Amino acid sequence: MALLENGTVCLRALEPGDVELLYAWENDPAVWHLSSTLVPFSRHILRQYLDQAAQDIFTQKQLRLVICLRTDLRPLGTIDLFEFEPHHKRAGVGILIAEPADRGKGYARDALDALIAYAFSVLDLRQLHCQIAPENEASLSLFQKAGFRVTGRLEQWYNVDGAYRDMLFLQLLRSDS
Repeated sequence: MALLENGTVCLRALEPGDVELLYAWENDPAVWHLSSTLVPFSRHILRQYLDQAAQDIFTQKQLRLVICLRTDLRPLGTIDLFEFEPHHKRAGVGILIAEPADRGKGYARDALDALIAYAFSVLDLRQLHCQIAPENEASLSLFQKAGFRVTGRLEQWYNVDGAYRDMLFLQLLRSDS
């Protein structure tokens, strides 16, 4: 297995031609609450982001990869490392399978497993973390099956339509995997 491949998916770097994909995915109000997005992104801003994405994770403190099917390289979504802290050897993880019809097929798990292997073996990270709403059962199940443990609860952490909701903090330590 290649490092950035697992099961049915492969992870690839962002390309300049991904502007339209990102434009559609980032501007979907149905997922804005997952990333604290409040306004749409322009194509101009996304092109600038793609220009900077070529810099390495040590410079940008983040890495976004496109999740693709291995069979035909069809883009399915993105997976991110963010809040990269090389001194503390940790990073946050975020994942999006863009189309509801592609969810529940194991693509996210395959992508997450590939990212974990990369983060621990290549980047030499000690831990990965994420925040998930308690009601997001699919994401909780995904991360817990990958070995992440709930280690905290952030009370009234995010606002959805005027209602403040809790967020769970999950971690995966390299020694746990």
